[in-house]
Amino acid sequence: MLIPSRFRVRRPRVRPEVVGTPEDPYAPLRFGPFRWFIVGLVPATLAQQIQAVVVGWQIYALTHDPLALGLIGLSEALPFISVALFAGHVADRIDRRQVALASLGVMLGCAATLFLLSFRLARGAPVWPIYLVVAIGGIARSFLTPARNALAAELVPRELYPRSTAWRSAAWQLAAVVGPAFGGLLYAFGSARLAYGVATSLFLIGLVCLAQVRRVVAPVAIDATSVWESLSLGVRFVWTQPVLLGAMTLDLFSVLFGGAVALLPIFADEILHVGPQGLGLMQAAPAAGAVLMSLVLTHRPPMRRAGRSLFIAVAGFGVAIIGFAVSRSFPLSLALLAASGMLDMVSVVIRSTLLQVFTPPHLLGRVSSVNSIFIGSSNEIGAFESGVAAKLLGTIPAVLFGGTMTLLVVVATAWRNPHLRRLREIQ
Repeated sequence: MLIPSRFRVRRPRVRPEVVGTPEDPYAPLRFGPFRWFIVGLVPATLAQQIQAVVVGWQIYALTHDPLALGLIGLSEALPFISVALFAGHVADRIDRRQVALASLGVMLGCAATLFLLSFRLARGAPVWPIYLVVAIGGIARSFLTPARNALAAELVPRELYPRSTAWRSAAWQLAAVVGPAFGGLLYAFGSARLAYGVATSLFLIGLVCLAQVRRVVAPVAIDATSVWESLSLGVRFVWTQPVLLGAMTLDLFSVLFGGAVALLPIFADEILHVGPQGLGLMQAAPAAGAVLMSLVLTHRPPMRRAGRSLFIAVAGFGVAIIGFAVSRSFPLSLALLAASGMLDMVSVVIRSTLLQVFTPPHLLGRVSSVNSIFIGSSNEIGAFESGVAAKLLGTIPAVLFGGTMTLLVVVATAWRNPHLRRLREIQ
């Protein structure tokens, strides 16, 4: 797929001390800044996951209302979306490392606030302060996502993007495996206060590690456009790239309708009867599967038929969600959630590599922000959709509906976007 000439730019040169080759699975890890990036990503993600599982269980324990679970996602998604395009503009105007550090600092403050709130909340207490903190965290995440994604492209040369994407995904998913299970155990055998305290400490560690990151690829020159022109540039670029637009759209709607994770507290409490410990394991299962798949992807050659692989993976994700809805066995439910994570990881790696390969460096922040509107907010809006559907249809019918809609989205996207369907090796 050719990039329109108006968006075509010269790639910045890499400093001469580049090591490793695209065929070497460990080549990205030979760059010190990328290693610091990965080391900082793990504790920050652990903190996010611990916080998410505790907030979900705590709000459900206080309200016993499935809609209240959905409102957690909405309270984060609406602020996230409202500033996402401006956040991308900032990531392309200001030092991306500084933007990421400031955003992570705000998320650290949010975790500390939840820790303090945990001294006051009791059964029947209003939960709006938690929603407010989640909303502020959503704004911070909106700035962190494009800045961190764009910064990652400055830490390794272009030919290592597929490998570095797989390693970043593996690190994130590894933390996402441990985080929910750890959070569930901290909540079950300690308290919400203990879990929030651990999350605050992990955010601090992530912040310190990110501060050690230095660029390998020279940053590109900033284009001199007005704010409004800058905000629209990323959207217009994505609109001219049918492969990129199709991949984002496919993931948006599949996650939007397949958001069964938001209802896991209900499955843990009322259907599978496994308590907060089981909730942590169920929330960790998709990430566990994703870690296994990401390690496979880091050691295998690039996909020769990436488009077909993407559609098969998303369809398999929908089937796994349907299977989870009808399962009454805890081990089988864990296996299906793990399978959904493995299949989702294929989609993540393909889409993330497309984003870095197709996007000129000076647009990475803004295009990443558009991607975050499609992808980053779809989980939270999907959580709200799941909460509303569960309130109207019941928990199990809501998850069945979501999995079925995911399959329909795959069929519709494959029919409407032949460019993505025919995509072969990403170069």
